[in-house]
Amino acid sequence: MQLIVLIFTVSEDYRLILTLIQAKRMSTTRHDWTKEEILGIYNKPLMELLYEAATVHRKRHNPNEVQVSTLLSIKTGGCSEDCGYCPQAARYNTDIEGNDLMSVSQVKAQALRAKESGSSRVCMGAAWRNVKDGPEFDQVLEMVRTINKLDMEVCCTLGMVTENQAKRLSEAGLYAYNHNLDTSEDYYKDVISTRAFEDRLETIDHVRKSNITVCSGGIIGMGEKLEDRAGMLVALSSLNPQPESTPINALVAVEGTPMEDIEPIEIWDMIRMVATTRIVLPETQVRLSAGRTEMSREGQALCFFAGANSIFAGDKLLTTPNPDVNEDMAMFEVLGLNPQKPFAKSAQPQTVEAQDSGLEPLGEKPKWSRPGHTIVRNEQAKQKAKLKR
Repeated sequence: MQLIVLIFTVSEDYRLILTLIQAKRMSTTRHDWTKEEILGIYNKPLMELLYEAATVHRKRHNPNEVQVSTLLSIKTGGCSEDCGYCPQAARYNTDIEGNDLMSVSQVKAQALRAKESGSSRVCMGAAWRNVKDGPEFDQVLEMVRTINKLDMEVCCTLGMVTENQAKRLSEAGLYAYNHNLDTSEDYYKDVISTRAFEDRLETIDHVRKSNITVCSGGIIGMGEKLEDRAGMLVALSSLNPQPESTPINALVAVEGTPMEDIEPIEIWDMIRMVATTRIVLPETQVRLSAGRTEMSREGQALCFFAGANSIFAGDKLLTTPNPDVNEDMAMFEVLGLNPQKPFAKSAQPQTVEAQDSGLEPLGEKPKWSRPGHTIVRNEQAKQKAKLKR
């Protein structure tokens, strides 16, 4: 009987040692992940996957801290792109109320409100295909200066940018720039036809050259295969350095978009994606983004355990619903989580005033690609919108 107990104990210890060795290997930042390796991680028994992801998470991050960001739509609707998931595309009939670019004073007021609610970062989104030099971009630069002076992290998502535009944003005090890959390069052509996957990588490269931190992730639940989720993580992990922030969104199907009839994914898909992202991108802040309104507290708690350490707070993400900030703070209290302080991961950028700027607008007109292929469901949604107008 003692021999049996000894063998069982040794066996359990051996398995624990192997798991710890594997977790140590996986906590190393790698840029050579293969799709097969990532699929192997994603498909592990859930308890094993959660344990490995949580082990990696605790080696690199404080497991009881979560970054809280507020997403602010500074210019809504009218976008010329055809992204199949997006209600802001002008070609689809989604009943989105468009608005012109917000004023600097309006943005400052929203930022102060976010700060009082516990947010350490404000991310400003404009429904543009790409940034164009001129008065509107100058206004955005002033917004960046204003928020940075509030001692908050400033992030922008403005579409494609040139290297000079990225440097001007950096000079103004921009902390992060968001430009999602959305999905794998293979599935991308089934989602968007108005810009190429390579354009996204080029924008990220321009941001990197300006010393702004990179925020890049994607959306799951758009009808992609598991191989596409793994493919997106291959692309993100191959970036050197890897993104400092990685939003993981669950598709919110909006009426009028080409993806309006896609059923929501199960919470287990989100948990597995978060855990896999944590292992493959050990240093990044994994952000629970769109789709949280469909998640229970228990589901979100498992995501935090698996390595998510950032959320968007506030009742709206650009145009889609999001849990109220008070609900999130109540959840934090139950789970023993604390909001992360600003600039905990990287130093606060210096702000250069407009009159002291050493950079000039170049009036660039870059030839971002337009692949030109046709996505049937996107065209159908476009024609349907025409009939309703």
